[in-house]
Amino acid sequence: MTIGILKEEGAENRVSLLPESVATLTKMMVTVFVEKEAGLRAFASDADYETAGAKILAKDEVIAQSDLLIKINPPSEAELLQMKERVVFLAVLNPFFNGPLVRRLAEKNITSFSLDVIPRTSRAQSMDILSSMATVAGYKAVLAAASSLPKFFPMFMTAAGTITPAKVLILGAGVAGLQALATSRKLGAVVEVFDVRAAVKEEVVGLGGKFVEVEGAVDDKSAGGYAVEQTEDYKKKQAAAVHEHAIKSDVVICTAQIPGKKAPLLLTKATVELMKPGAVIIDLAASTGGNCEVTKNDATVIYQGVKVIGNSSFPVEMPTDASKMFGKNVINFLKLMISAKGEFNLKWEDDIVKGTCVTHNKEIVHERVKASITA
Repeated sequence: MTIGILKEEGAENRVSLLPESVATLTKMMVTVFVEKEAGLRAFASDADYETAGAKILAKDEVIAQSDLLIKINPPSEAELLQMKERVVFLAVLNPFFNGPLVRRLAEKNITSFSLDVIPRTSRAQSMDILSSMATVAGYKAVLAAASSLPKFFPMFMTAAGTITPAKVLILGAGVAGLQALATSRKLGAVVEVFDVRAAVKEEVVGLGGKFVEVEGAVDDKSAGGYAVEQTEDYKKKQAAAVHEHAIKSDVVICTAQIPGKKAPLLLTKATVELMKPGAVIIDLAASTGGNCEVTKNDATVIYQGVKVIGNSSFPVEMPTDASKMFGKNVINFLKLMISAKGEFNLKWEDDIVKGTCVTHNKEIVHERVKASITA
């Protein structure tokens, strides 16, 4: 089989597979085509790819000659027009919010897999790009906060007196939140963490954080470890608790998201207005509406002396390691569909393969995506 790696467009610096991942594929008897300069912004040259066994081609040649095309981001209109019927396309499609694209993929008879809907099972952990990229985002969010905050993160004992440590509040204790906690603690901050899932308390405390508890949360075990929609009564208690802790914090890092839905609003304008002048809010949920009411996606807003940074794309700022992690996830997923002889085999009986497929045979086959689009 042949796999084509497409160059990312716009401000994206990552690449779906680095040369080290290409070398793994060539050992699996797979032919790999790479679009010219696809890895340049991730510091991987065309020569590096050729050394790994790939062939460098122009975009139209990669699309025309590949059985499977891989990108990080959804295809551009030009790429979509060039794709042949029955080609397999693998990317992060964000299908719950990209209904028109999903319909186009189905109409063109393209078999598409969206890496952001891989089932949350123990067997799929090595393929979980959301967790990998959340690790990068949580780390970078703290560094961005530390560089923007007009005071130190750690406590200092100096001849000029004692400098108290920064107070950090993290909303959401998923992968990004826990990484933000670990990084904040390494920088010497005092950290509080809020999450609706009581099960994460042990992890928070183990990393040196204080868990903010609010009674009455709905914790749905069938949600695969994700947060779920809460009752109105709980939301009122939640808002009061978040408000109380946020106005005492120097930094608030927002990471709370619900798959397939708008991010929950956790920081209101009223709360931001009472925060300390010079405080910093980093909103990692900006692309799905944000956890903060004044967040603007891909923008920095100064609201009554508080800096609000809406950034859901921190992995773009660390393209080497982010690409390495992404590529390893992709390779682990592809191993489910490549035989020992390097042949392509879509194993529909595999729950991970089936659960990641969005379109096939001119139909939207992912039930949750279909329900979301047609709702």
